[in-house]
Amino acid sequence: MAARSKARRRALDVLFEADQRGVAPAELLAQRVVDPGREAALPQYAVDLVEGVVAHLDRIDELLATYAHGWTIERMPAVDRAALRIGAFEILFSEDVPDAVAMDEAVDLVSQLSTDESPAFVNGLLARLSELKPTLLT
Repeated sequence: MAARSKARRRALDVLFEADQRGVAPAELLAQRVVDPGREAALPQYAVDLVEGVVAHLDRIDELLATYAHGWTIERMPAVDRAALRIGAFEILFSEDVPDAVAMDEAVDLVSQLSTDESPAFVNGLLARLSELKPTLLT
């Protein structure tokens, strides 16, 4: 597994755990940086992803809710929500990651960790954000 793929997985773990425990992702991230527990230290790219998602969380969630027809953020499986937030951050706010890579990585994460329907849902929603990106960031 490539280094950035591993970092995305670790970022997803932090976002998922924060969601499940009801704590702020930035707070949990700070704890994990200081004390990673039994895990290896968080890769810098995982830290960057979590910090980026946190910095843009309101806008990311607004866009996900707007384009996830029939789904609220709260109704989405927690793993999907975390993967979508990472993918949306990379698509919309990270200039060094091609949109197709961000989508593929998010789909791969939910393929491994979520429901059978999740890959198609995540792919469709992120593809829509990628398609609309020029109008979403103005």
